[in-house]
Amino acid sequence: MIQRWIRQLIAVSLVIFLTACGASAPPIGLAPNTDIIKKAIALQVERTQQQVSQQLQVKNSEFKIVKIHLKQVEPLYIGKLATYHLLGTYELNLNLPNQKVKQKNNEFELYLQRQKEGKTWRWLKKEMDESDSSLKWFSFLVH
Repeated sequence: MIQRWIRQLIAVSLVIFLTACGASAPPIGLAPNTDIIKKAIALQVERTQQQVSQQLQVKNSEFKIVKIHLKQVEPLYIGKLATYHLLGTYELNLNLPNQKVKQKNNEFELYLQRQKEGKTWRWLKKEMDESDSSLKWFSFLVH
């Protein structure tokens, strides 16, 4: 009787242990949809464009993100929140002052984090902190 009880205790302990180990990544079903990915890429392009425009002292161009092709989705947790590392390509349509430009096969790499309430997403960006030479995460709301 005691041996049976010990075996059951070991079996239950193994199930709990293996279940806890298996929960190391968020479900792929909660990954961001194409609309959120487009908005995040647009935010990334906009930030880059602002930096370049400031240096060149020119006005920002209008653009549109189209034809997203997702190549890889890696679910993980960052700061105890579901995060998705996404790799893929997109097409960018630019409206420049004198012409329209279509750039194909632009590569993207994004970290998109679902917020606790599940209603909003944040784009996470790794940047080098020059003050202490460490990598830090910066977060931007995706609207």
